[in-house]
Amino acid sequence: MDVRENLRNIAIIAHVDHGKTTLVDQMLRQSGIFRANEAVAERVMDSNDLERERGITILSKNTAVMYQDTKINIVDTPGHADFGGEVERILMMVDGVLLLVDAFEGCMPQTRFVLKKALGLGKRPVVVVNKIDRPGARPAEVVDEVLDLFIELGADDDQLEFPVIYASGRDGYATTDPAVPGKDMTPLFEAILKYVPAPKGELNGPLQILFSNIDYDDYVGRIGVGRVERGQVKTGQSVVLCHNDGTTKQARITKMYQFEGLKRVEAQSAALGDLIAVSGITDLNIGETACDPECVEPLPFVKIDEPTVSMMFMVNNSPFAGREGKYVTSRNIRDRLFKEVETNVAMRVEETDSSDTFKVSGRGELHLSILIETMRRQNYEFQVSRPTVIYKTINGKLCEPMELLMIEVPDNYVGAVMEKLGTRKAELLNMGTRETGTTHLEFKIPARGLMGYRSEFLTDTNGNGIMNHVFDCYEPYKGDILQRQQGSLIAHETGETTGYGLFAAQDRGRLFVGPGVPVYEGMIVGASPKSEDITVNVCKKKHVTNTRAAGSDEALKLTPPSIMSLEQSLEFITDDELVEVTPKSIRLRKTILNKEQRMKNASRKG
Repeated sequence: MDVRENLRNIAIIAHVDHGKTTLVDQMLRQSGIFRANEAVAERVMDSNDLERERGITILSKNTAVMYQDTKINIVDTPGHADFGGEVERILMMVDGVLLLVDAFEGCMPQTRFVLKKALGLGKRPVVVVNKIDRPGARPAEVVDEVLDLFIELGADDDQLEFPVIYASGRDGYATTDPAVPGKDMTPLFEAILKYVPAPKGELNGPLQILFSNIDYDDYVGRIGVGRVERGQVKTGQSVVLCHNDGTTKQARITKMYQFEGLKRVEAQSAALGDLIAVSGITDLNIGETACDPECVEPLPFVKIDEPTVSMMFMVNNSPFAGREGKYVTSRNIRDRLFKEVETNVAMRVEETDSSDTFKVSGRGELHLSILIETMRRQNYEFQVSRPTVIYKTINGKLCEPMELLMIEVPDNYVGAVMEKLGTRKAELLNMGTRETGTTHLEFKIPARGLMGYRSEFLTDTNGNGIMNHVFDCYEPYKGDILQRQQGSLIAHETGETTGYGLFAAQDRGRLFVGPGVPVYEGMIVGASPKSEDITVNVCKKKHVTNTRAAGSDEALKLTPPSIMSLEQSLEFITDDELVEVTPKSIRLRKTILNKEQRMKNASRKG
């Protein structure tokens, strides 16, 4: 058994917003990757526009730093449960994990989710209590919480002996004692060298490379990112690729890269334990193994959790179709969706009876809305239906996905939150109070009970609540849940909105559009407080008369419209409504635009 002492492979796992990406920034800065005068962006690892805007990591990223003579490969992973598929495969590439926990918030749903995966794969964590400079930080209590979580998840004795490092990613220091601030990140680097095992295996055995990630480059095509599990590899070497379906294929490694800082650097050779990127293998998929032609032994791959939510993507057929988007046909949309599945393992795309409609399934609403937003920015135009949960039949019973929901709210809002969640079939598991006047609540709730709840939650808590949820399990169907209480305000005709028309309509409910906006018949222009839909004429103009009087021409006061974001739109619509998505606008509409046809359809169903 050979051991590569000068190499470490680690993944950083944590709940969303506990500071993974900021910590990696500091590790890069302090290991001398950047020149002294180099201008470097904050959260340099979040390279995609959406990640920078939302302040979240969506795709896992590889980077590497040198500390003394040891190369440390670091993989930054996403924190949201919706991107759990990313986290699971990354853990296959590394030997140890840094479990990051916020010194104020403590263990959150995603901490539990990622730790469960890491312990299940036998990885030994180094616990980093981050943000110890934060007001209200309680590092000692958080370490106890982490220990309880390890015991609850069935960690073995070796994993329970975890080392703890206290850090402030923002201020760039780590320390072994929270009362004594550190100077730099040295204690963290030392802990990685001491506690993360070096790669072990056969250095001179027959080659095996397991691919855990796929990247895409317009110039060189597909790039497989993986780890050399056994042996050594050189550029130009012939290999046998073992596909997931059991077939094999001859291939050649035309170019190979290793990670240095944020760059991919071309390499001529790599050995056991190295993380590499390979181009030249055209139909490579995630979870496949490249082997030595003399010794074909595919490696097993982690089973990715199944999707829990699905929605329909359709060709846009509204009266404004094709005005704003570049890619509008069913072929454009089909090609784009199937290309997404190649790199996004937790997503599924299925064709339906109609050639214009595709069923896309993912790990949650955020997972799907990120895809919609990305496609929109790439000039695609299409429409989507309301997200629905995926049911399963287990032991002859209809079962639905359940989520573990954690909520932190100021004490005076607890009643409102409990009442709303009660109607959504939530079951209270745990409740505790914090010194800061906040209450911590834990629920188990059907995934469909959470749909559309986030906006209500923000209203009920005046924006002071924090909610997080993560998929838990499938359980027997919990019964009907009352859906949206509001109806829609629907445009009566195609035209442009006028101040006069909007002034008359605003008494009927909350408007989503201002004056001078093009609308079409059947488009949703607002929400009505009543449960039924109301058709309003927002394009109505004032009749011109000869009368001029001080009283008859008073100024019209319009209430500013509520502009709906993509997520809010998806939460708002019901089963007979769609969201039209174009590069420039997001519109809500009825599936059947004509009022008479809607009435006929409703009476048929009734």
